[in-house]
Amino acid sequence: MTAYIVRRLVQVVVTIFFALTFLFLLYFALPGDAATLLAGGDGRVPDPVTVRQVQDRYGLDDPLPTQLASYWQRLVQGDLGQSYQSGRDVTSLLLEAAPRSIRLSIWAIMIEVVVGISVGLISAVRRSSLIDRLSTAVTAMASAVPVFVLAFVLQYLFAVIPEDQGWADFFRFETSGRGDDTWLLFFIPTGNTWRYLVLPAVTLASVSAALAARTARGSMLEVLGADFMRTAKAKGLRDREVLAKHGLRNAMLPVVALIGLDFGTSIGAAVLTETAFSWGGLGFYIAESVRRRDLPVLLGFTTVVVLAYCLINLLVDICYAWFDPRVRLRAGTAK
Repeated sequence: MTAYIVRRLVQVVVTIFFALTFLFLLYFALPGDAATLLAGGDGRVPDPVTVRQVQDRYGLDDPLPTQLASYWQRLVQGDLGQSYQSGRDVTSLLLEAAPRSIRLSIWAIMIEVVVGISVGLISAVRRSSLIDRLSTAVTAMASAVPVFVLAFVLQYLFAVIPEDQGWADFFRFETSGRGDDTWLLFFIPTGNTWRYLVLPAVTLASVSAALAARTARGSMLEVLGADFMRTAKAKGLRDREVLAKHGLRNAMLPVVALIGLDFGTSIGAAVLTETAFSWGGLGFYIAESVRRRDLPVLLGFTTVVVLAYCLINLLVDICYAWFDPRVRLRAGTAK
């Protein structure tokens, strides 16, 4: 197990290096010029002297390899730089935005686990029933609907209509911001924060919950047809005991991997969700930094996202290897 973890750590380090280098180079492939935007703003012709001053100040006129080397030197030292637009340290912006994205991701994952896995398991146990057909249709539709479309639909159904119809305050959800932004035990909303949390959490969880349901269903169907399940039933165990003791653990292996990766992905992949609801997390700032060509913020935030994804992926692989020793055995014999 130790050798497997060491190999995966080496792979994670290599992945992080190439991913961050690619993101740095990709920034300079974007249209527009950061110095021009900073000197004069979009749509205006700035003073060339001002542009030159901005380039000298931020090193934007240095050769690309020099800028890349400088970026890695600062990153290794833990220096993420300062925002071009606000002048604030990127680290301080991260400390504000990261908890918001983590809280939103936690609630999205909880919805995925409770709703997605439950629907998938029930659908598998009652295969070909009306519940199975209905859940299959709903999950397929949820997987196909774009996140930004679902966000606007939910805003209209649960915010605009209740406001127009004069519904009670309890049934009205908010569509922008975070309200009181007060939390208990880091992730439990207090005050009116829950009104702002419900819609973005459901939106972010929609596709993941649908995929979890379909994965859980397929995995459970495969397990239900396995020889060891028939053997357990032949020993006289009740169906509930067979499912709980023998079927559930084996069926959950691919689902655990999916959920772990979803958590790492949702932290940074919530760009559309956070933008639609003005949540102010990592995704929101990443979208804003791309629009404003704010390189330090873009690189700083995407660096955290890449690190989070790789580390969570590592933890998922370790858990997967613990559940199924064949994984680390195959990895150890692979050439």
